[in-house]
Amino acid sequence: MTTLDHPVSPAAPPPAEPLTSIVVDGVSKEFALQYQRTLKKIALAKLRKQKVKDTFLALEDVSFKVPQGQSIALMGLNGSGKSTLLKLISGVMKPDAGQVLTRGRISGLIATGAGFHQQLTGRENIFMNAAILGMSKEETEAKFDDIAAFADVGRFMDTPVGNYSSGMFARLGFSVAVHVDCDIFVADEVLAVGDRPFKKKCMKRMEEIRESGITMFYVTHAAASVRRMCDRVIVLESGKVGYDGDVDEGIKYLHYDDSDDEPDVADEDSADEELASDI
Repeated sequence: MTTLDHPVSPAAPPPAEPLTSIVVDGVSKEFALQYQRTLKKIALAKLRKQKVKDTFLALEDVSFKVPQGQSIALMGLNGSGKSTLLKLISGVMKPDAGQVLTRGRISGLIATGAGFHQQLTGRENIFMNAAILGMSKEETEAKFDDIAAFADVGRFMDTPVGNYSSGMFARLGFSVAVHVDCDIFVADEVLAVGDRPFKKKCMKRMEEIRESGITMFYVTHAAASVRRMCDRVIVLESGKVGYDGDVDEGIKYLHYDDSDDEPDVADEDSADEELASDI
């Protein structure tokens, strides 16, 4: 019987797998199409044995998992179900079938001005929107100056947001969302509205979010920003997952190229001033 002169070092444990941040399991979501709007028209349609409403599947049996810290580009043609999926992940909607599981606090912007009250000022809406996203009053007060500086609406901060331009709306909403301490950040076409300096500032902030290890779900049609920001592409086609994998292959799958990326937009600063001058 042989003996070892030196004790054998125990084998190194395998590296721990990253936590799962999002689980979408067999998710389907159905919506109704209402053909007639008034009671009179509905009654007439029923008498004539015409369809009053119909249903369609916005999402059908969608499944995937996202590890913590991954940046996902959710892509697809208009009407493919991207915004619906984002709302399910954000908890704004519930699936009709399947389940969506998320880990930690979720923040982001799924619609310009979502959660804003038209009659409240920008200042008041910051506190209300921050509360909706899970921030305490103390957290919001501590971050208010940073939020206001990022939004850059100037003297219109104490003006009702119903008088804001779409660019001012976008700046305020995005500013609140990116200052929430979160584990998952979702963004639906956040760069579709706003002037070029604002878009650059948004992109820089989203890069900071990505580098901090936060899971990011980003809906866009811009191939260049996907290559810059994302580790993975999921493509939806008519409510189903058509592709899930490498970024460049996902862009090729959609036949997107960089020439289609965000067209030049006129500077909206003058438009903001013009709208606000009527206040």
